[in-house]
Amino acid sequence: MRDWTWEYEGYDPAQVRLRESLCTLGNGYFATRGAAPECAADSVHYPGTYAAGCYNRLTSQVAGRQVENEDMVNLPNWLPLRVRTDTGTWLAPDTHKPLDHRLTLDLRHGTLERTVRYEDESGRRLAVRQLSLAHMADPHLAVLRTELTAEGWSGEVEVESALDGTVANEGVARYRSLASRHLTHVHTGASAPDTVWLRCRTSTSDIRVSLAARTVADAPARVTTRHEGGRASQVLRLSLSDGRTVTVDKTVALHTSRDPAISDPLHAAVDRVGRAPEVGALLDSHRTAWLELWRNAELDVAGSAGPVLRLHLFHLLQTLSPHTAGLDVGVPARGLHGEAYRGHVFWDELFVLPYLNLHFPEVSRALLTYRHRRLEQACTAARDAGHSGAMYPWQSGSDGREETQQLHLNPRSGRWLPDHSRLQHHVGSAIAYNVWQYCQATGDMEFLHTKGAETLAQIARFWAGLATYDETLGRYRVRGVVGPDEYHERYPGSTAPGLDDNAYTNVTAAWVLARALDVLRDLPEPRRRDLFARTDLRPAEFAAWEDISRKLHVPFHDGVISQFQGYGDLAELDWRAYRDRYGDIRRLDRILEAEGDSVNGYQASKQADVLMLGYLFSPAELQGMFRRLGYTLDDATWQRTVDHYLARTSHGSTLSSLVHGWVLARARRAQAWTFVQEALAGDIADVQGGTTAEGIHLGAMAGTLDLVQRCLTGLETRGGALRFDPVPLPELSEYGFSIRYRGHWGVRLRLRSGTLHITVPDSDRDPISVAFADRTVSVAPGESCALTLPS
Repeated sequence: MRDWTWEYEGYDPAQVRLRESLCTLGNGYFATRGAAPECAADSVHYPGTYAAGCYNRLTSQVAGRQVENEDMVNLPNWLPLRVRTDTGTWLAPDTHKPLDHRLTLDLRHGTLERTVRYEDESGRRLAVRQLSLAHMADPHLAVLRTELTAEGWSGEVEVESALDGTVANEGVARYRSLASRHLTHVHTGASAPDTVWLRCRTSTSDIRVSLAARTVADAPARVTTRHEGGRASQVLRLSLSDGRTVTVDKTVALHTSRDPAISDPLHAAVDRVGRAPEVGALLDSHRTAWLELWRNAELDVAGSAGPVLRLHLFHLLQTLSPHTAGLDVGVPARGLHGEAYRGHVFWDELFVLPYLNLHFPEVSRALLTYRHRRLEQACTAARDAGHSGAMYPWQSGSDGREETQQLHLNPRSGRWLPDHSRLQHHVGSAIAYNVWQYCQATGDMEFLHTKGAETLAQIARFWAGLATYDETLGRYRVRGVVGPDEYHERYPGSTAPGLDDNAYTNVTAAWVLARALDVLRDLPEPRRRDLFARTDLRPAEFAAWEDISRKLHVPFHDGVISQFQGYGDLAELDWRAYRDRYGDIRRLDRILEAEGDSVNGYQASKQADVLMLGYLFSPAELQGMFRRLGYTLDDATWQRTVDHYLARTSHGSTLSSLVHGWVLARARRAQAWTFVQEALAGDIADVQGGTTAEGIHLGAMAGTLDLVQRCLTGLETRGGALRFDPVPLPELSEYGFSIRYRGHWGVRLRLRSGTLHITVPDSDRDPISVAFADRTVSVAPGESCALTLPS
């Protein structure tokens, strides 16, 4: 590991899939796992290519029921390129032990270099160097350059370059009993002596997919083209001379029928690859595009955390690049890096958009527009369930319907179990929070007064309709939901799913109602009139929203906030005994179910739930929200609450350590670094035990970036000012980054030796207001200031 490169030395079959995931290359339009080009999918290797928003639906038989699932589709594999000497055996790491093997991921330039030396059955050695990329300037192109060098011999080799349409979605072991063949009508052909193509379509969503591959060598070659069984290939017969390198360049174009401004994906792919410049020029333009990205997403953190944060930022930019701004897609929880969670969109944008808002706001706007385009579907779902407003799905895919599975498999017991996670209606509050944060950071009043206001209003309507008044309590209650914890789906002994008054759900619902009122009251009159007419909003609803936003019930027990009503009555778990027995108890729910027990009966959480409030809101803002609700949340109560849940959380999600590190940075600073370290290591060390091989955890990666950007600085974009309340975390005491803020490009912030340096680039924009607890300063374009922080 270096500042700008990520390296893996040696070949280890047990680590291959993890490395493939972490070496994925993408450009926001599509991504391809960092698989060895000579290897097909098997128990060790899993090449996969995924285009943002490309989904398909299949039906499977599960536990005697028909179950429908929508998946992000594994597209035809463009990588295949293999070599053989006159022995006739294709060289591969599992059949010919590599003499040397190294992967080098170049973060600065967005390339993956692979070097391997093979020895064939006759003892002849062949050095192979490969460079691959998903083009960041032209998002429809990919490149694989292969350099072959004979060591101590001369003779002929065969190189096979192919497009493979026989792939399936088989990258997640627990899904393999389900239907996985999404591609149909696979056809192949050739458009030129050096170019083959492949076209197919998805079986139910009817997305047409086409690829064209141009393969050329810098030495004389005899070329044969083959078309068989959903596979198009070219075989190049080359002569190698001892010590002289021959280069084979493969350039690939990918188009789908979801692309704008094309009529036929096949014609577009063939035309694009035919017009593509040679690989050297493509490398230059690709590297230039990446350098521009890094300038706009500058991040410089001292110490061991710096390279890890840069890797996290690299994968964020590959999944959600400026190219994403032109697509109708959401935030895939596992990136475009694998098939876990079926490529679905959860609430992970809550951890992603706050970072993007201050670097690539056009991408944030597009991701929020994805949600607005599915507002009608969310309103339909609410009506079908007997509710008002918009009920957004816990898992979203192509069209915004609920994609959460009805059953999930416990690999420990082998049993299929009911899945009630669709009751996590707090996803609506996450969407509303993102709308508000985006508009605060960017000043995009046009979005706030149009799509944003409509989205906020319908989510507020949902909460107002879901809340019921309890005469005994004199408060409103929200019943039958599941909180972020996810372990608790029902009360012990109950057959009905759902819990009452999840604290996080109720507090964020109250916040949504209050913010929606603010936005709607401030709308320009013509816009308010149009919105009210289209949505049938009535002023009488506002009085109810105001009342509910001040009287939602928040349960407490033993002087701490209760995760939900009745949480304090649950049994305590013998944590030490379970750790002694099982070691890793992150998935405590699976352990208990396999024992015939249920986590529903215990005060045990999978991940942060109540403490998520401390992640979303500053201490002052959170205290103000509780005051509005008629409760006192003083520092002592919050500290007790933090301690209570810290001792009762198994951290079965990569988001959990991130949130705990964030909250502890202010509540228990000495403990914060332990959790920050785990958040940083989440994917690179695969702390969840095999899950990273199925795709990275994009929310956790982006969250670590935002931890530097907002948590450590205490940065808030509120009231038209940049507000700071820095946290002195010794292990992350020196850092710098640049942001875009309300039209200012490249505002530079650097913390060093207790001083915050702010530089605003020269422009014709208004000065920026910078606020601290004890003072506010104005920094004009072209000026800098250095502010000594309170000790």
